[in-house]
Amino acid sequence: MRLFIAIELPVEVKKMLARLQREIPGARWVPMEQLHLTLSFLGEVDDATCELLTGKLSEIAVSEFNLRFSGSGCFPTSRHPRVLWAGLAEEPLLTNLADMVRKAVLLCGIPQEERPFSPHITLARFRQPAGKEVSAFLEKHQHMALPAFNVLEFILFQSQLTPHGAIHIPVRKFPLLLTK
Repeated sequence: MRLFIAIELPVEVKKMLARLQREIPGARWVPMEQLHLTLSFLGEVDDATCELLTGKLSEIAVSEFNLRFSGSGCFPTSRHPRVLWAGLAEEPLLTNLADMVRKAVLLCGIPQEERPFSPHITLARFRQPAGKEVSAFLEKHQHMALPAFNVLEFILFQSQLTPHGAIHIPVRKFPLLLTK
């Protein structure tokens, strides 16, 4: 199974993000139903490792938290963008959750990227850089006014590749600790 761990976005937030889509040459926009916050991409994982992983993930204890959007940006640079994203404001509980997920994944023998966690929602990808149009988008959306949302769980997803694109299927949901 091809797996990843993510936080699902509320439908109303997904709709608002989908409305940001513009005509940018070469942009492949992420379909609204696939917008999410990736905590960890795992790639191909066998059934035994998946079972071990779900056990480790179920041991994670982090309190629920709110996330706020914080502008837009791209990777690797705005001059040569390959990924256009909506940023999220710094949230220590999110960083803690991402660290705990990373440790659980590594304990299961699944390699992880060396880059530090950078909370963002991927909006579009580019095969060829589209500099000036992306710069205009970034300028327009540097102070994105999207509603904050409460995170109550994280999810282990299977990404099933089809001729029409990927389908994200929840494998298991992991609730966060409720705060009073």
